[in-house]
Amino acid sequence: MEQTLSELLERYYTRLLSLERCARLTAETYRGELRLFLSWLSAKGIELERVDTRLLVQYLDKRRSEDGLAPRSVAKSIAALRSFFRFAIDERVVVANPAALLEAPKRRFRLPAVLTKETIERLFALVDTSSPLGIRNRALYEFIYSAGLRVSEVVGLNVRDIMFNESITRVKGKGGKERLAMFGPVAAVWLKRYLEEARPALTQRSNIHTGALFLARSGKRLSRKSIWKNYSLLAALAGTSSKLHTLRHSFATALLAGGADLRTVQELLGHSNMTTTQIYTHVDVSLLREKHRQYLPKLKNYES
Repeated sequence: MEQTLSELLERYYTRLLSLERCARLTAETYRGELRLFLSWLSAKGIELERVDTRLLVQYLDKRRSEDGLAPRSVAKSIAALRSFFRFAIDERVVVANPAALLEAPKRRFRLPAVLTKETIERLFALVDTSSPLGIRNRALYEFIYSAGLRVSEVVGLNVRDIMFNESITRVKGKGGKERLAMFGPVAAVWLKRYLEEARPALTQRSNIHTGALFLARSGKRLSRKSIWKNYSLLAALAGTSSKLHTLRHSFATALLAGGADLRTVQELLGHSNMTTTQIYTHVDVSLLREKHRQYLPKLKNYES
């Protein structure tokens, strides 16, 4: 049964990419979630056609208690299960979708964490640029922050995507949607230094010719996991718990604070829905409230 389920999962993954045109990252996330579920079924000796809603609830409860799944991750797991069972119906493996009755947990509204420009400058200054990898990391972080990129977008960049004369780069965002992103002069300086000094040294370590912009130690395209790991080490060194995606949040918040309108921010971030961008107006208001509380005690009382 395990081999059959494995083959079914790979056919499902292929369908996500080829027919449903899902982003590769989404398809990989769903496949990973379902691999865990199918392994759990195999361990219990349960056939896929015997799965009902009660069993799915049991599985999700196990994921919450043992794996510490947050509500957002539970919702993602439910979405993957619904999608997979729809596929299984089309493949005539099952006759009904037991995940259709699952109710996704309500997500709590949380403002994204942001860093001030001064904090980001201090953070980036901690990068040791005495080696090709250090120069690469400094250029990478400066570029992510300056252009407001997702990590999945920056790893997909090629050298030919950078247009220094116009300070613009072509970016392939979610769902394969392309857009133009702008970057500033500081990012441009570090990117040029990386291309002139560090990247040639890294390409010598691999026999494979690649047009990838950011390279790993091996000379191959840098992976998302490596970027996350390197940034986590840097953040720990700086004494902050910020995540890499915080740089993108900080970019958007800085734009709004500087007077940019929501439509402009939406375009630069590559959001397909304005609702997603509007969260940053809440961040901006929260920053104003913080400043108000900070300076209010210093204001003099005026007589009415």
